[in-house]
Amino acid sequence: MTGGYEAVVYDLDGTLVRLNVDWAAVKTEVSRVLREAGRETTDADMWSVLATADDAGVRTAVNDIITEHELAGADTAARLPAADDIPRDVPVGVCSLNAEAACRRALAAHELADAVAVVAGRDTTPAMKPDPRALEWVTTELGVAPADTLFVGDSASDETTAERAGADFQWV
Repeated sequence: MTGGYEAVVYDLDGTLVRLNVDWAAVKTEVSRVLREAGRETTDADMWSVLATADDAGVRTAVNDIITEHELAGADTAARLPAADDIPRDVPVGVCSLNAEAACRRALAAHELADAVAVVAGRDTTPAMKPDPRALEWVTTELGVAPADTLFVGDSASDETTAERAGADFQWV
């Protein structure tokens, strides 16, 4: 897989593992907090809700709800086939929209933590995917340029992140 790349960076949820999270329950809890702050989120996806939470001044409360569910879901996450293909001959990182602690917990649960040198969650850097700065931070920490990195993910947001950062992308 490394085919000339100096590093490989993975998305986490849907790529290496599938967090066992009831996203409908998360949305219900988050919506309650946002309604109490005078905001509605009926059509918003979970990640754009964070911007609404910022505007409403309840980002910490909303992030805490999401993180709590992700941490619980990390304990029972399913390992996905891509986890068996993590290269050992180049540095490996994770760049995820999930909380860093949930990423680390899921990696540890599947004995992948030693294979991953750098982990960035939505709370690690000031920018979240598809903003390229999240992936750029990971590659900097790995000591490689984005142009020498393969980013592996499962979403259009992952592909956009790679494109914006100047990294190659591979769908899982």
